[in-house]
Amino acid sequence: MVKITNDSGVISIPNDVLTYLAGDAATSCFGVKGMVACSKEGGPWQLLRRESMSKGVVVHNDDEGGVSLELHIGVDRGVNLSAVGRSIMKEASYKLEQSTGVPVKSVDVYIDAIIG
Repeated sequence: MVKITNDSGVISIPNDVLTYLAGDAATSCFGVKGMVACSKEGGPWQLLRRESMSKGVVVHNDDEGGVSLELHIGVDRGVNLSAVGRSIMKEASYKLEQSTGVPVKSVDVYIDAIIG
């Protein structure tokens, strides 16, 4: 949970909100099939449906009120992986900072599956 203090009081933003915004930003980028989750035992990946895409996002809070994101995605075959990764990094950072005011320190994109 991120807490933002201003003159009017304290705003608390749960990590669930951040994971949803980051997942939504990532899946809106060209070439992204969806968020991906892997079983705890290191089993096969699973393409997540829209309502559970936040499972493919990990939010790390830092002491200064910012966050670092870890996004696990599946992409279309034949897309430029570097371009997709950069696009996701920019989009997720922008969407989180504009929507919540929480500074994004870093975005790590893991391409766990190539689909198609």
